[in-house]
Amino acid sequence: MSFDVLSQSIPALSQPIHSRLHPLSVAPMMDRTDRHFRYFMRQITRKTLLYTEMITSQAILHGDRNKLLGFDPEEKPLALQIGGDDPQILAKCAAIAEDMGYDEVNLNVGCPSSRVQSGNFGACLMAHPELVADCVAAMQAAVEIPVTVKHRIGIDSCDRYEDMENFVTTVATAGCRRFTVHARKAWLQGLSPKDNRNIPPLRYDDVYRLKQAHSHLWIEINGGITTLDQAQEHLHQVDAVMIGRAAYDNPYIFALADRDIYAVQSALTRHQVVLSMLPYIARWTDQGLKLHAITRHMLQLFHGQPGSRVWKSHLTAHACRPGAGIDVVKAALAQVPETLLTNTLLLI
Repeated sequence: MSFDVLSQSIPALSQPIHSRLHPLSVAPMMDRTDRHFRYFMRQITRKTLLYTEMITSQAILHGDRNKLLGFDPEEKPLALQIGGDDPQILAKCAAIAEDMGYDEVNLNVGCPSSRVQSGNFGACLMAHPELVADCVAAMQAAVEIPVTVKHRIGIDSCDRYEDMENFVTTVATAGCRRFTVHARKAWLQGLSPKDNRNIPPLRYDDVYRLKQAHSHLWIEINGGITTLDQAQEHLHQVDAVMIGRAAYDNPYIFALADRDIYAVQSALTRHQVVLSMLPYIARWTDQGLKLHAITRHMLQLFHGQPGSRVWKSHLTAHACRPGAGIDVVKAALAQVPETLLTNTLLLI
């Protein structure tokens, strides 16, 4: 199969793309989507919307903002995801995000962890749509960038379609226009965050129904989506697709995203991605950052390709050593066979 045939096999989008909204994004993931992972992903896709890890509102107000919120301009478009439940504090955080140059602020109403619940934010807020609406209204009054919400289908026994629709309708009255729906309910008791990502069944039809009933809202679907082909299928039913763990476990699935979702040619081979990272790695390691802090995000770049095992093993063995730098990355890359862009893309 040729490169051109591959592109013809992917269906076209069913609707136009709003200039300030994005049809594809990489989900916020704790201990995953830090600034180094985002910079790495930006070498693979220039247009896909990226998210920070969830950062609590209290941390934003009282923590080291440069460490928590700093980013390279090349990471944009970039959204900050915030966890919190106090409208005024969230408004201050949204203003900080806008001042720092973020393109969007997203309120987390989907995380089911007990730690998050103890702070009265995350998925447990789905039981309080009026409070979420107040939070959104306060944030929107403080900024001009979009304020969006990421939530679940439902929580515990409050998981009917009608419950979700009531939540979305209530929050939409506060001015929110983009909702990212993780198409699983969350059990607040009895399941770990990991189990909550896998055990509750996916209910894509409920997300489709939500879009059909609220055509004026921008509805994004999340959960269980692992390929661009799957994303394209969802885009016939909803406005946007968010990909989570698959983006970390096999990041090169985004190599065709700019071309097939955004109609922009920008794909690099895997080897070119690594080479484009070298100046960035040198800059950070020269400042004292351990090489592993960056390369841990790059281990899966050659997922499913010849040389993947030696790439991972070399970086794992050497990147944590004192003084490790770009020579370690070059040595690992030299052990991986280089293939043409057409062939590498056909194997993802």
